[in-house]
Amino acid sequence: MREFVLFSRQGFTSSRFKGLRDAGRLDTVYQCILMALFRSHGIRRDVIFHAFLNGPPSPPLHLVVDGAELRDARVDEETWEVILRNALGRGAHPGVTVDKTTFQQFVRERAESGSQIYVLEEKGAHIRQTEIGPKPVFILGDHVGLPRKDEGYALRYGTKLSLGKGRYLAASCVDIINYELDNRNAKD
Repeated sequence: MREFVLFSRQGFTSSRFKGLRDAGRLDTVYQCILMALFRSHGIRRDVIFHAFLNGPPSPPLHLVVDGAELRDARVDEETWEVILRNALGRGAHPGVTVDKTTFQQFVRERAESGSQIYVLEEKGAHIRQTEIGPKPVFILGDHVGLPRKDEGYALRYGTKLSLGKGRYLAASCVDIINYELDNRNAKD
């Protein structure tokens, strides 16, 4: 089981938006969902994606997309705009839920349940030289990054992990991690 966490500082917490790009960068959330859960002709059933939305009007909200439960979802932006609008409007979609769990509460609960917490940071240990545990949780920020307070909190329970010296889009980071772990699993 892999889990990805995106901390979205501006992601709308309401279903009242014109489009994903105009909703506090919910387009970044959508792109990360695609990279986390979808592969050619299939869904990664062993992945859960989390987004902590901290935009207006009622932050924070915890959006969860569970690959094991996800149904009736394609990869196009229009489909995900409808799914996210429904989820944020307290509607339902199979495998997509929203709750009021806070980021720090989530990190603490995962660490206490035996998950390994990895915070994406350019100055961390490189992923290729790091043994990744069996229940990894990868935490990354949006285009603004993680707030210092929340990053520090997550690092109480985990370690910094780097994908290299470059800076990558959040969705690219998710894709690179999946690629690295898929290659490791293929060797087993």
